[in-house]
Amino acid sequence: MGKAELTMAEQKKYDVIKSIVDHGGNKNRAVIDLGCSRRTVDRLVSGYKQCGKAFFPHKNKGRKPATQIPDKTKKDILDLYNAKYYDVSYAFFRELLEKHEGIFVSAGTIRNILMAEYILSPRANRKTIKDTKKALEMKAAEIKSTRILNDIHRKLVSIEDAHPRRPRSANFGEELQMDASVYAWFGGIDAHLHAAIDDATGNIVGMYFDWQETLHGYYHVFGQILKNHGIPYKFRTDKRTVFEYKRRGSTRTEEDTYTQFAYACKQLGVGIETTSIPQGKGRIERLFETLQGRLPILFRLAGINTIEAANEFLGSYIEEFNAKFGLGLNGIPSVFETQPSNEKINLTLAVLTERKMDAGHAISFFKKYYRLIGENGQPVFFRKGTTGLVVKAFDGSMYFQVDEQIFALEQIPLRTAASKDFTAAPMQEEQRKPYIPAPSHPWKTANFEKFARSQRHRIGSDIPTAG
Repeated sequence: MGKAELTMAEQKKYDVIKSIVDHGGNKNRAVIDLGCSRRTVDRLVSGYKQCGKAFFPHKNKGRKPATQIPDKTKKDILDLYNAKYYDVSYAFFRELLEKHEGIFVSAGTIRNILMAEYILSPRANRKTIKDTKKALEMKAAEIKSTRILNDIHRKLVSIEDAHPRRPRSANFGEELQMDASVYAWFGGIDAHLHAAIDDATGNIVGMYFDWQETLHGYYHVFGQILKNHGIPYKFRTDKRTVFEYKRRGSTRTEEDTYTQFAYACKQLGVGIETTSIPQGKGRIERLFETLQGRLPILFRLAGINTIEAANEFLGSYIEEFNAKFGLGLNGIPSVFETQPSNEKINLTLAVLTERKMDAGHAISFFKKYYRLIGENGQPVFFRKGTTGLVVKAFDGSMYFQVDEQIFALEQIPLRTAASKDFTAAPMQEEQRKPYIPAPSHPWKTANFEKFARSQRHRIGSDIPTAG
């Protein structure tokens, strides 16, 4: 019989029972000392007489529980995290293991496995970081190596100071928080993710990638909101360039990005409320924190490394995200106004630019020349110096407005496609009349110029820049 290893509780039982058998001790006193019944004391005495000290260790000692995770599975989890799913939270890692690897374990089990190797979640809190640092310092001192300590320091994340909470909005669409986040989302290249999230439900209502934080990107998010939900009550943003009046010293109207976005909001009756404090729009800030821990992994697994593929992926991911993290309506009333028509969205989310006619009855726009086409499909001519608005609609179609008249724009090629003297005459195509918006379009030269002037007067004072 091998030597029996006893725990402190088992050793106490052994000493008390041995004393009863060897010296005729009082069993009632043993009941009090051991905190058990008289029947248990009798059973222990009988066991000691038959097996001696070997009777007292627990019978499951040394056995692996039936529910214990195999060592191979633990190693697979560690290898997968280090090589494939690094820098994801424990909860998201569990989802990825179930979906892609067929490994079904709880988030708590994953935490235990990774923490045993001093691998912290990117979202670890201050106490966990502090305790892990202390444990690593003790470990490093014991093994006389700083390798593990240096490795864990690279994984530690900074935790922002706590800020006072504020209640959610009461209604769906009452406040949409909007911003953009630059990050290496796909292919190791920095891109800007423009996004908007509803404050009441936590649902994403629009997302779009662009290489820079641009009016184009925010217009795409705005367009998704209008098409999928309707007209919101208010945007809450911070002071980004896309919401400011224009770059200092610039005289180009198309750079009046604040005027462009704010004018579109004005036409639809959407308010813009701004804050320079990130915690003032904490929901969108936390959204980007979550997305930065998830989207790059999903893009890598799906082999996505272009901005076009990433934007296509966002369409289905918004639904998946909202189903998992959003509160849903669940009785929350909606204050979104009815969705505008596609035509109104197209004309409202437009870039408006002042231009003058040149001596050749054309206008210059981004190093290209355009001529005006009337409703009958024929060119229209104005004298040199005539001022109007170039309107580039959301779908890319272009128009020119002079006073209250609207004309289509047709690009003038650098050279003719064929020569009448050296090329056979092509078949004449039927002249199609261009589409020209109705007089009820959402932009008017006088209104836009009045709005732009009102913003110019406010520059440097109290202009409510957003973003």
